[in-house]
Amino acid sequence: MIRYELIAPCHFGLEAVLKREITDLGYDVTRVEDGRITFAGDGEAVCRANIFLRSAERILIKVGSFRAESFEELFQGIKGLPWEEYIPADGKFWVTKAASVKSRLFSPSDIQSVVKKAMVERLKEVYHIEWFAESGESFPLRIFLMKDEVTAAIDTTGESLHKRGYRKLTAMAPIAENLAAALLMLTPWKGDRILVDPFCGSGTFPIEAAMMAAHMAPGMNRSFTAQNWPHLIPLKEWYEVFDEARDEIVEDAYTDIQGYDIDDAMVSIARENARLAGVEHLIHFQRRDVRDLSHSKKYGFIISNPPYGERIEEKKNLPELYRAIGERFRDLDSWSMYLITAFEQAESAIGLKAAKNRKIYNGMLKTYFYQFPGPKPPKRNLQE
Repeated sequence: MIRYELIAPCHFGLEAVLKREITDLGYDVTRVEDGRITFAGDGEAVCRANIFLRSAERILIKVGSFRAESFEELFQGIKGLPWEEYIPADGKFWVTKAASVKSRLFSPSDIQSVVKKAMVERLKEVYHIEWFAESGESFPLRIFLMKDEVTAAIDTTGESLHKRGYRKLTAMAPIAENLAAALLMLTPWKGDRILVDPFCGSGTFPIEAAMMAAHMAPGMNRSFTAQNWPHLIPLKEWYEVFDEARDEIVEDAYTDIQGYDIDDAMVSIARENARLAGVEHLIHFQRRDVRDLSHSKKYGFIISNPPYGERIEEKKNLPELYRAIGERFRDLDSWSMYLITAFEQAESAIGLKAAKNRKIYNGMLKTYFYQFPGPKPPKRNLQE
């Protein structure tokens, strides 16, 4: 059985969440870096990581790494890697992304061009052909340079893992599904606890929470590039892992998950996305202003991505909006609140100091995950 060195990129600041997920799946983490986790696994691990990991962006097979301070060193380093172990003679291959940090080589387009040429030279010698039709399956590549250390990898995923397959309709500034799932995992919320998102938009937080409560694997309703690589991962392994995912679903899961939005259209979109995800029966969506937020029960959670002024005309309304959030939260009995926002005056407007404030990069946007944990509910008497 072939063992691979697998790389799972994630949002900056959420490495610990992904590391725990990978460990819980039963795989050994070998390296933790900013924005990515490296772990060891076989072909089945590629399948299981793609289908089960909630916070990863994609799963890459590492082909090799080396130092390069010049394009000649980059060319020779890439040419020296065993690409024929992965890519057949008719394979279609290209560099989908080249990223460079603190390295002498920094032009993505030049890096992509040199890597492609070096791979062609290598495979020409191996396959004894002068021209590649590239009429076969796709093998997208990713190249990372960090302090002149080059890492070359093949992308097994295709479309980013945040695309679960359920969100056909979106809000203006939706939160990515894998980011929402990671933030949920940073909280003490469990499927049997109340969860309210008063700014649900297209429904991502409630839907991801419902999928977690029902043990629904995030990738069970989509396809992956590596499904077309039977010479590396037999289709039987994919079928078995998809079956494993289906077997884990808790059909009779009970939840109290609610999503509110002030926009009727958004509520309709959220409902449709929940239906496509197969969790519409686990979530109550409703048109409601945050100023009307209330709940009679104790120990619930507000977990949300409130507006933070993407448009200039919205910014002037933010202090009042966040004051309303604070007022409604203080009226809830023994609740917890977790908010991700780029609004830097959030705490002063809410009127509370967060117990924790985690900096998270949502793409290039610096955001803050404000955490206001409430008291834990009393332990249930097992004899009751």
